[in-house]
Amino acid sequence: MKMLIGLCGLILVLLSSVTAQLQKHPVDVFSQGSDCTEIKRRLPESRSGVYMIHPAASRIPFKVFCEMRPDGGWTVIQRRTGDKVSFRRNWASYEAGFGQLTGDHWLGLEKIHWLTRSKRTTLRVDLWDHEGGTAYAEYKNFNLGNRNTAYELHVGRYSGTAGDAIRGEKYEMDQNGFGFSTSDRDHDDCDPCISGKITVSECAQSDGGWWFSRCGSAALNGDYHESGDHIGMKSGLHWRTWKKPTPYSAKATRMMIKSE
Repeated sequence: MKMLIGLCGLILVLLSSVTAQLQKHPVDVFSQGSDCTEIKRRLPESRSGVYMIHPAASRIPFKVFCEMRPDGGWTVIQRRTGDKVSFRRNWASYEAGFGQLTGDHWLGLEKIHWLTRSKRTTLRVDLWDHEGGTAYAEYKNFNLGNRNTAYELHVGRYSGTAGDAIRGEKYEMDQNGFGFSTSDRDHDDCDPCISGKITVSECAQSDGGWWFSRCGSAALNGDYHESGDHIGMKSGLHWRTWKKPTPYSAKATRMMIKSE
């Protein structure tokens, strides 16, 4: 009986200690790393899936989907594979994030800002077409400004096979350095805006939330278009340096980041 009482007392002490640690350092107990890159570096055998992370700039931990590849752990910030999740959302939704991490989703502007604030980060955009082809674009030194800058986009050197659509190449629609726009928060650089042959008051009306200049050649959050209805659409999943000159809506897209 004394042994049982002693064991119960020990358990109570341990529970009390754990509770105190949770109250004092809740993030340290639950987070598995500051980002997916760190998790993969610590645990090379880690598989792709949902993990809890705690970026240094964030006060709280949050879950992300980690794409664990031979070249490191990548934190997925956007995924599109169909039309089950609507990307016609307002500013509050894009700031907080929406969708399911294991499926189509947008991680959230504030979380992306936290992830890129204190580390040098590479952005990778993966694209799938309706004919079985793929392409990618990578940008060094990717980061977002804070809420006061409307999460202004900054990217560095480009490499890849899809073309530098963010800077627009010959389209002269450089989106680098612009804030994020939604239908209820306009930060583009045109009035009126021309989307294809359509005149609109703002780019986000036809292409969903994005970093627009003058409805530039990159916009991956527009309406989803199935095969057979994906060419010539004014709204869609556009990366126009990849499929040109006619607007082409991709079958699937993925945006993810990796820290150095």
